Amino acid sequence: MKKRKKYVGLQRRKAKAGYLFISPFIIGFLVFMVKPFFQSLYMSFCNVSLGAGTFETTMIGLENYRQALRVDPEFTRLLTEEITRMMIYSVAIIVFSFFVSLILNQKFHGRALVRAIFFLPVILSSGVVIGLESNNQLMANLADTIEQTSAGVSVTAALESILRTSGVGVRAFETVFEIIDNIYDVAISSGIQIIIFLSGLQTIPASMYEAAQIEGCTSWESLWKITFPMISSLFLVNWIYTIVDFSMRSDNEVIKKIQKVMIDQLYYGPASAMSWLYFVLILAFIGVTTLIISRRVYYYD
Repeated sequence: MKKRKKYVGLQRRKAKAGYLFISPFIIGFLVFMVKPFFQSLYMSFCNVSLGAGTFETTMIGLENYRQALRVDPEFTRLLTEEITRMMIYSVAIIVFSFFVSLILNQKFHGRALVRAIFFLPVILSSGVVIGLESNNQLMANLADTIEQTSAGVSVTAALESILRTSGVGVRAFETVFEIIDNIYDVAISSGIQIIIFLSGLQTIPASMYEAAQIEGCTSWESLWKITFPMISSLFLVNWIYTIVDFSMRSDNEVIKKIQKVMIDQLYYGPASAMSWLYFVLILAFIGVTTLIISRRVYYYD
């Protein structure tokens, strides 16, 4: 009984520490985000007329949602394409970050330096560096030079052409080669996930692998019987983080469409409706996939 009370007290202290860490976000959300959040929801059901330093709203019901889904020629297509791309690239990011974390968890010379290099995507994904990269004439000239000197030779393109000719799994191979061609985007989006997986791998006791090795387990069997179950909860964490991160990327066509309607055309009502449709779909996707993944998660004390 005393041990049980001690365990409950420890859990409460951990919970308090967790709330303390996320309290800046909670305070910031309550102060700065709650009012715009509900205001955008209200505007999605209204016709918004802009005036001199103010705006007027007229309730029109679901008309903005109907226009977004049935009248606008691009929004539904962009929504479908972006959610499909999000699913594919999120899986690629999770797989890439997991196997990189497995490599970084091994003991070798210069491991700290290699870990720092793989953490660079987190730094490179900052807005300032991305802006410098996108507007860097030197990088653009370097890319053109590489393309010209390669004389159009591409191993992935040649292999893709062969597989396309064979007619076997054409669409699947196209998706794989698209991810390979965009491996830079996958790598630059995997920094946080690698760190989370790496922290989870370091919590697995070495004695478990030693016992498995004594019993005759191979490294492949240990991966599936020990490593995967012990860090399965982190797959769920990384999956949610990856979906949220991908849905807010600067190259997201749905976000660009919403910005165009709101900023260029000054249609605040339809833009709010599009935003809420996108938000609800992402939330539903996270909910469904989380329910599926959580059934396979192994929790341990």
